[in-house]
Amino acid sequence: MAYLSKTLTKTDIIQRKVSSYGFVIVLFLIIIIMSIVAPSFLTARNIMNLLRQVSIVGITACGATFVILLGEIDLSVGSVIALAGVLYASFQFFVPVTLAVLGAIAVGWSIGLLNGWIIAKTKIASFVITLGSMAVVRGLALLYANGRPIFGLKAPARWLGTSYIGPIPLMVILFLLIVMAAAVTLKMTKIGRFIYSIGGNEEASYLAGIKVSFYKTIAFAIAGLTASFGGVLLTSRLGSGDPIAAQGYEFDVIGAVVIGGTSLKGGSGTVIGTLLGTMLLGILTNGMNLLGVNPYWQQVAKGLIIIGAVLVDKQRQKGLYSE
Repeated sequence: MAYLSKTLTKTDIIQRKVSSYGFVIVLFLIIIIMSIVAPSFLTARNIMNLLRQVSIVGITACGATFVILLGEIDLSVGSVIALAGVLYASFQFFVPVTLAVLGAIAVGWSIGLLNGWIIAKTKIASFVITLGSMAVVRGLALLYANGRPIFGLKAPARWLGTSYIGPIPLMVILFLLIVMAAAVTLKMTKIGRFIYSIGGNEEASYLAGIKVSFYKTIAFAIAGLTASFGGVLLTSRLGSGDPIAAQGYEFDVIGAVVIGGTSLKGGSGTVIGTLLGTMLLGILTNGMNLLGVNPYWQQVAKGLIIIGAVLVDKQRQKGLYSE
């Protein structure tokens, strides 16, 4: 019996190591395959283009990780990106760029705060509330911009989205800084510890004295903050604020978080996993574009990957509960 117990323990250790490093191995295999089938994939120009493409989704996904760690969902992030973008494009005509950035971000933060407050107070499923919020915020963006893109961004307003520090785009550096800030917040602060606790067992967290409603509200506010900053960067890069921008981004954002290993049931996951999930989706999309794959088939491929990630998470949860 002692020998059997020891063998099982070693097996568990091996399984957990495969679970931890398997995703990284898969990511590297995909990179190798793409570099073989699409020779232009590993060129410096394409890599920089890829990193810029994933930055917006990645920044937004960092905030969404906080929400999903609670076992909640936020479907409004794409609409928040669009609203923040048109607000930034409009504000920069009348105030300094710094104030335009802060104004657009403040609106996104407020939307997230309101979403979180309603969900925490009413106990209505976050899927329902943020689905409604997605429609409301998109409508506000269309009304504000009168259904048309706002063109003519000044050169200073385009700086965030078009500048480089050395060979690296500034928006990529900002993305990595936000990843680090989010990782530190989740691992080394009270907010992060309580979010993990609430996602793991909300009732026990409440009985332990944790202000569940407060931290839920904060998590949604963080999601609104990162989405609105993503909207500012998107507008800065494109040179216009489009009220129909970022349609479907909620799919990529949630997909990046789930593929990165954050459980939809809450309580487990990391921002580094979200970074890797973002990169995997970005690499697949970029590679399929280089290969000329039909965009509709690209949607099918990404959908299957997300379904696979959810199934893996389900099996992992079964394993945890069976121990």
